[in-house]
Amino acid sequence: MGNIRYAVPPDTDFMMEYRLLYATHSKYEKDWNSYPHAHYFAELFFVADGEGTFCVEEETFPIRKNDLIVVNPNIVHTEYSSREHPLEYIVLGVERLCFRLEDHRQYLVFHNRESGGDNGDISFYFRTIQEEMSKEQEKYAQVCQYLLGALIIRLMRRTREKAELLPTERVSRECSRARRFIDFNYQDEITLESLAAIAGLNKYYFAHAFTKYYGQSPMSYLNQKRITTSQELLVSTDMTVAAIASQCGFSSQSYFSQSFKKSCGQTPAEYRKKHMK
Repeated sequence: MGNIRYAVPPDTDFMMEYRLLYATHSKYEKDWNSYPHAHYFAELFFVADGEGTFCVEEETFPIRKNDLIVVNPNIVHTEYSSREHPLEYIVLGVERLCFRLEDHRQYLVFHNRESGGDNGDISFYFRTIQEEMSKEQEKYAQVCQYLLGALIIRLMRRTREKAELLPTERVSRECSRARRFIDFNYQDEITLESLAAIAGLNKYYFAHAFTKYYGQSPMSYLNQKRITTSQELLVSTDMTVAAIASQCGFSSQSYFSQSFKKSCGQTPAEYRKKHMK
């Protein structure tokens, strides 16, 4: 397998929200080895040529030339190449980048020409970053960081999702696992003890680490997740307030109304009336 990695110098004098860590250019050969892996940073995987399959945790889907997959930090993933049409791809490792997705996925897929789109313009950024890093001309690292910022903006324009900044510290896989559990199971009864058990950490250390990485405690994050979901249901459905409270995991309608007003400054009924108009 041909594999060339270009690392970005850590002492560049250019500051940016997202930091490019490296660019890797890989091409399938007979010694191909692919293993599931995860990183504390995000990866942008662009298929330069060929075909194969991509696996993200328990999901598998086909990939082909000009497809782009964005994988969030701490998410297990890997790729497999077709032998008839070998994969060639460019991967960017990006620190402090995370897409928060409405349907709780931990990755984005931009299929070439899907829904009339064309990823040919995106290939420019990957190939230019690779070229800049291989030649190492004057201020190449700054050029690559600018290209990365432009690329991320282009991706955000193609989707309604927003990029979320993570702290500069490496978010632990344990905290990430607990956060994903909340995203998928917020409607169930969840306690700090149960989350700490999922993370495999002492509950006091877990609470401190989660707050440090995400800027709010685990239970505050859970409550905010429930409030955000209830806002969507209030506007998009005709469910009763009691039904929404139950579906979002609140123990009672009164507690839901109390939490909602504290968070939003108005009752659920007032919120629905205002936004339905």
